[in-house]
Amino acid sequence: MWAAFETAELGHIVGLSLTVSLSATVVAAVVGLPSGAALAVCRFPGRRMLVLLTNAFLGLPPVVVGLALYLMLSRSGPLGALTLLFTPGAMVLAQAVLATPIITALVHRAIEEPWQEYGGALRVDGATRLRSIRMLLAIARRSVLTAVLAGFGRTVSEVGAVLIVGGNIAGYTRTMTTTIALETSKGNLGLALGLGFILIGITVAVSAAAFVLGERR
Repeated sequence: MWAAFETAELGHIVGLSLTVSLSATVVAAVVGLPSGAALAVCRFPGRRMLVLLTNAFLGLPPVVVGLALYLMLSRSGPLGALTLLFTPGAMVLAQAVLATPIITALVHRAIEEPWQEYGGALRVDGATRLRSIRMLLAIARRSVLTAVLAGFGRTVSEVGAVLIVGGNIAGYTRTMTTTIALETSKGNLGLALGLGFILIGITVAVSAAAFVLGERR
């Protein structure tokens, strides 16, 4: 079943998939964690609209995101000077765009209840909103971890957007999901299934490791 791949090629595909997905999850978490918490804690004009948009973007079509980024990153696009198109960097960007609303929306929901419960006490103790956000993220750490894992699940399973902006170039931008799509179209179902099991195993392992670390903390 694996005769179609050399060991080095298979290792590169798996390694690139993990690198891109984990990098995109980190970017999405850096943006989504404070954004979701701020939406729960802060009150400002347009907040409700932002909450609605964040939840609406949970179902962003990957191919539409990929197309939009393709147009922006192409030579004639506003970000063409970055020369990111058909590179792993473009794939990280695409996956991060898809994962950020998920993390933001889930963190917003996770922080709302502890803010209502502890917000008054935090303000009485003189905590600023910034410090309150940090403390609330710690209080709701299990729900926050679930939000990040949901973002990782979105990134590691992505295929549509990364195909458009990455190009599925062998040895450079080919990931497990794009390889599964390619091998399925070629009729190599055994190989596609094998890669699928590897992908599931990696996802489960990462989620289990994150859960165990969260429990220890």
